[in-house]
Amino acid sequence: MNNNSIDFNKKTGFICDMDGVIYHGNQILPGVAEFIDWLHDENKEYLFLTNNSGYTPKELNQKLARMGLDVPEEHFYTSALATAAFLKEQAPGCSVFAIGEAGLFNALYDAGITMNDVNPDYVVVGEGRSYSLDTLTKATNLVLAGAKLIGANSDVSGPVEDGIAPACRALVAPIEMATGTQAYFCGKPNPLMMRTGLRLLNCHSADAVMVGDRMDTDVISGLESGMSTVLVLSGVSTMETLKIYAYRPSVVLNGVGDIVSMANSMK
Repeated sequence: MNNNSIDFNKKTGFICDMDGVIYHGNQILPGVAEFIDWLHDENKEYLFLTNNSGYTPKELNQKLARMGLDVPEEHFYTSALATAAFLKEQAPGCSVFAIGEAGLFNALYDAGITMNDVNPDYVVVGEGRSYSLDTLTKATNLVLAGAKLIGANSDVSGPVEDGIAPACRALVAPIEMATGTQAYFCGKPNPLMMRTGLRLLNCHSADAVMVGDRMDTDVISGLESGMSTVLVLSGVSTMETLKIYAYRPSVVLNGVGDIVSMANSMK
């Protein structure tokens, strides 16, 4: 493939998307075990970043462990953690009405944010099975009463075993339409999530690489944060996808295993 090459040996930090890069559903993708071994062997700083707000870092650690991968909890960063960090910075000790799963609730509690379904400062929406017309109606009226509307991420849909499921952006849309209010989204491609990721890695953007399978969240967020970018074709994107966008990744690879072989060939 025609690439502007990156010398992966010189990069100190790697931020990787998960679904379509590390696994698909409950299947680990080819070359991933070798890639994680390489990150450890070469003492690279790395973070697995996911826009899915449902899982806690511990759950992600256990999900990968079931696939035979040992990745400690501190190497995960989710849109739920990004949302909690944003709210803690903007309004410490605020209260929220949240729709979502354990990942979102845990992140909010850990940031000192309390739950309030009477007069919250914010309505926060993530992915979750608790989503219903009742929670939508509640959220709509709280926003109309003055609560600010926050979405954990702006993904419209996400892959599931037998197709796609509506994701956070689609779940927030009815509240936006009913209230005439626009939500603010905290996950990728919001540069705030990337900057926090780089800070956690203790790494300058010029020394970091963003690896993902989507142009509209992964590549764009790496690009706008000043990182080198890798588009892998192991998820939703194909070579045809590149033609749609006005920007390009630094490198296009079949999967993360190619990073290891490229790094070894440049030594």
